Amino acid sequence: MNTLALARRTAIGVLCALCTLTASSQQSTVDSNLLRRIDALEQQIADQKPGESHLMIVGLATFGFNVNKTTITPPGGPGQSQKTVSLGDADRYEFSPMLLWRHGTKWLVEFEPSFDGNTIGVNWANISYFAVPGLIIHAGYFVLPFGIYNKKLAAGWIDKVAPDPAGLDLPGTDFGVGVSGGLPLGNMKWTYDLSLTNGLQLMPDGELQGAGIVDNNLNKTVSGRLSLLPFSNGCLEVGVSALYGGVAAGEPFNNANTTMYGADLNFVKTFSPFLVNVKGQYSRMLVNSQPYIKPTDSSEYTFDNRSNSTFIQCSFRPVSAPNAFVRNLELAFRYVNYETPANSFWGQNYHEEDLGLDYWLSWRTVFKITYAWSRSTNSSDITSGQKGVVTGMNNLYFQFSIQL
Repeated sequence: MNTLALARRTAIGVLCALCTLTASSQQSTVDSNLLRRIDALEQQIADQKPGESHLMIVGLATFGFNVNKTTITPPGGPGQSQKTVSLGDADRYEFSPMLLWRHGTKWLVEFEPSFDGNTIGVNWANISYFAVPGLIIHAGYFVLPFGIYNKKLAAGWIDKVAPDPAGLDLPGTDFGVGVSGGLPLGNMKWTYDLSLTNGLQLMPDGELQGAGIVDNNLNKTVSGRLSLLPFSNGCLEVGVSALYGGVAAGEPFNNANTTMYGADLNFVKTFSPFLVNVKGQYSRMLVNSQPYIKPTDSSEYTFDNRSNSTFIQCSFRPVSAPNAFVRNLELAFRYVNYETPANSFWGQNYHEEDLGLDYWLSWRTVFKITYAWSRSTNSSDITSGQKGVVTGMNNLYFQFSIQL
């Protein structure tokens, strides 16, 4: 082989080797990029597993029709009556969508705006951390753990009659932090719900209202509810509640604080053919001795600032009846008593009876007819001629409620 031919063959070999190395390098780069993309997609899928993080919209809606007759009767005098007819049910109209964000298995964010026919407000805005089984830590704006009605029964599709029982507005909803949960106790169970919040605010006339997001004193309010379910099937729950906290700072009040305590029960059991449902709550509120401003002449006076509220409710539903229409009917009755301080500007002794017939279109959709009659006797000496005035009310409600 001559020198020219050998040089040509060597050049061709080097060129082929270079082409092979270049192709191999390009392929390696493509494979590396592809692997990185696959790893990124796998990580995204791992971060977004079904059920781990998602948004859910639920909530409730209530709409109705109300016929009202109010009669005011002064002591020894004839009564005067007034009638109203309202679409929308001014007592219980509500549209409240609830947004639930779940982040992983530990975090839950709840936000529930509400329109009541007049204003748009917020019922619930809370962040919960599920620390361990039996312990939930939460913070935000939430219903205080006192009694069972405000936190567990107030929704229109849960309550058996249309109106709310009088006297249960407080302690209401507040800003704070809390812990809740439940644990087994042998064959029984017990639950706890505790909170630390801004608390209530004492007004010059002795009434209480929510303090809001900015507290009006240096003390916080502690509240809580403990309950026991003594039977393994959970048919009966009995609970006790308590609240204590400062309610004012500065003149004219002196170390003003309020104490509330209460007891409640919840019983649900089938006695064929009826499903029997009994619920009740007793609440007592006290404010320590304070000077108040008389609304009529701005003079200073005092009174025993104590209020009591009670309701007992029972319902019967023939769940084992052979007829489907009859199975969906439920008969309900509720008695309410509310007493406010006798010599306060708002002093009254209030009684109410509610009789309702419900038809359940589904487990969370109900149409209610409720007839409610009440009698309130004024117990205040503040305004001349008002003590002993009796206000009687008769209400007929037609109401539709649904959980969204």
